[in-house]
Amino acid sequence: MNLEQARFNMIEQQIRPWDVLDPSVLELLHVVHREDFVPEAHKIQAFVDVELPLTATRRMLAPKVEARLLQELKLQRHEKVLEIGAATGHLAALLGHKAQRVVALEADAGLAAQATANLKRAGVLNVSVVNADGAAGLAAEEPFDAILLSGSVAAVPQQLLKQLKIGGRLVAIVGGEPVMRAVLVTRTGADDFRTVELFDTVAGRLPGFAEAPAFSF
Repeated sequence: MNLEQARFNMIEQQIRPWDVLDPSVLELLHVVHREDFVPEAHKIQAFVDVELPLTATRRMLAPKVEARLLQELKLQRHEKVLEIGAATGHLAALLGHKAQRVVALEADAGLAAQATANLKRAGVLNVSVVNADGAAGLAAEEPFDAILLSGSVAAVPQQLLKQLKIGGRLVAIVGGEPVMRAVLVTRTGADDFRTVELFDTVAGRLPGFAEAPAFSF
């Protein structure tokens, strides 16, 4: 396989047509090699427009969904980011190139170890992976400029939203199959949040989040 041609095709045929037009995001997809974060058994599918299985219950987000979520956060270099659902570390690596510091939570110990190893091998030194359930966030490190949920949830717990700075943003995929929607939530005050619906998609569930709504949009 010609990896660079496959990467080019992924970006130009899948990602750019999905309204990912930020030049810094598109360039980053050339820098952070997705295939280095894909399990050996699925490397041939690294650039395919599908979610890849990681464990019996977890999947790696499709390339265009990862890219669009990253774009919608509009990260700045000075910002601190919390990622929930590190999986094998690909999206954490992308976040690390955009932000000052990233803390990535991963509930599965095996995946957390893989993510740590993959990030080290890729030379991404400003991302730390913590083996922990993500639904409660990480109060010890709050407040965060941005929070990204790398998978779907029935609803975003208010406890998590409260870990944003005023002006901070959270991006998540919310809902249940067959109707899920990526949303951007901005904290505008101590108890005030503004929600914008971004796009429709379907993604695998993150573990540890309640299926009953904990925060209503």
